[in-house]
Amino acid sequence: QVQLVESGGGLVQAGGSLRLSCAASGRTFRPYVMGWFRQAPGKEREFVAAINWSGDSTYAADSVKGRFTISRDNAKNMVSLQMHTLKPEDTAVYYCAVGYYWIEVTADRYDYWGQGTQVTVSS
Repeated sequence: QVQLVESGGGLVQAGGSLRLSCAASGRTFRPYVMGWFRQAPGKEREFVAAINWSGDSTYAADSVKGRFTISRDNAKNMVSLQMHTLKPEDTAVYYCAVGYYWIEVTADRYDYWGQGTQVTVSS
């Protein structure tokens, strides 16, 4: 089992920045991909960004490309999502997830999930 705990969400004005973090613990068994997803009220969970085990490959959704950056620190078992130039449409609960295949952008391809952290961007 893998446990994931997100932190760093909050309320920010449009144009502002936030940094989300996700700490992983437990038995991962093999190198894993880490991803971020988000879910706004009444909408499906959508892919935001992912990073491979070594950290040398990342992939981001077009809606956040150039504004959000994903990174990881395997020594600390952590992944981060740096978000800049936030927009009201970025408002959602953000989840980190662990998967084992690259590149996967659908939620059902990830095996473990955190409880989520709320990001609210005011206009």
